Amino acid sequence: MRIRFLCTLLLLSLCIGCSSIKRFGYEGFGRDEWQQPARVVETLQIEPRAKVADLGAGGGYFTFRLADAVGPQGIVYAVDVDPDMTGYLRERAAKEGYTNVTVVEAAADDPRLPAGSVDLLFTCNTYHHIPDARAYFARVKQVLAPDGRIAIIETRDEGFFGGAFGHSTNADTIRSDMEAAGYRLVAAYDFLPQQSFQVFAPAS
Repeated sequence: MRIRFLCTLLLLSLCIGCSSIKRFGYEGFGRDEWQQPARVVETLQIEPRAKVADLGAGGGYFTFRLADAVGPQGIVYAVDVDPDMTGYLRERAAKEGYTNVTVVEAAADDPRLPAGSVDLLFTCNTYHHIPDARAYFARVKQVLAPDGRIAIIETRDEGFFGGAFGHSTNADTIRSDMEAAGYRLVAAYDFLPQQSFQVFAPAS
């Protein structure tokens, strides 16, 4: 069954292009229903003119919603390590007139963001891709503005996708990692059926 699935993905990638397959992988079927993006953005209470980083932006599922929230005088840094995705994000931002979206091609261990520039660093279903999260977020602290926050949404390590494929991290593990990196939990929300949603701020 898994071999058939992989063969189907390969065939589709040849037919419609690798970047299209990647974007589908980020969005999947019916994501708007279970992801509740409008409620997520509303919950974060993002101020107009804020500077927000979408870490692991992928195909921009949250990027452009965040850009709407910060308004034309704010900035959203769309951060990803995949050149296919950063190229697509640049094209989409230009096509749709999002002059407040700045695309950043990051390194695996460095988001390549300006020091002290980010009011909110947001990441969704990316945490499990970070090899050493404690070291990474300890370094990320330098890019946060005063009163900056980090919001982490991550698939729970349960169910078919999270349990079978490992694309997940337990919420307690995230909290432990973030505390070790020098942060404190300031909020946690439980309205997402498949994911944990936690917000952190520097501990000092």
